[in-house]
Amino acid sequence: MRVGLLSDIHGNKVALDAVREDMPAVDALVCAGDIVGYNPWPADCVGWVRENAVPTVMGNHDRAVAGGDSFRFNSQAGAGVRYAREQLSEADIEWLAGLPDQRRLLDGRLKVVHGHPDDPDRYTFPEDFTADLLGEVDVLVLGHTHLQHHERFEEGIVVNPGSVGQPRDGDPRAAYAVLDVDESTVEQRRVEYDIEAVIEAIEETDLPGEIGRRLQQGR
Repeated sequence: MRVGLLSDIHGNKVALDAVREDMPAVDALVCAGDIVGYNPWPADCVGWVRENAVPTVMGNHDRAVAGGDSFRFNSQAGAGVRYAREQLSEADIEWLAGLPDQRRLLDGRLKVVHGHPDDPDRYTFPEDFTADLLGEVDVLVLGHTHLQHHERFEEGIVVNPGSVGQPRDGDPRAAYAVLDVDESTVEQRRVEYDIEAVIEAIEETDLPGEIGRRLQQGR
């Protein structure tokens, strides 16, 4: 069984469309949270995840939009939260509010969280990947850092597919991964997309222009 792993889409429809086109045949999709935030298409991205019934957990930006709370964010992130609340329907906001902090899938073999199994807002960096994170599952999927990485242990796999909509590892290409459950392998994938089109769309909103410039640098 092959599973497409997504995370941190952050309202970037152009990047999401590129990932969808690039993705090889998979049997299922999962998302490790933060569908919204930063970029200009929160409604399109939430709509696609909802329409395709992609199992998803709640990211910190999703929670902020659902709860109307952006005071903990920097100016760019806070602006993205406020913009998303203006763009999303009440039904979309209610859907975000109902997302869980974690999901167990594939008969309990795979767990999806946003930041850390014990704390959804904790950053779990590549150097923090250990077998202890797995607990009783074979695969742990997480996001939040926007850093693509995976580690294989005797006990299983810990994987961050990277950010679809705002990579932060110096590579501006959209990131995702494909998990082969039967073979216990992860393929980390990157795909180019039209960043200039995102920048132009940002300029047509009241979102900070720095959001687009960061995309060019993958940070």
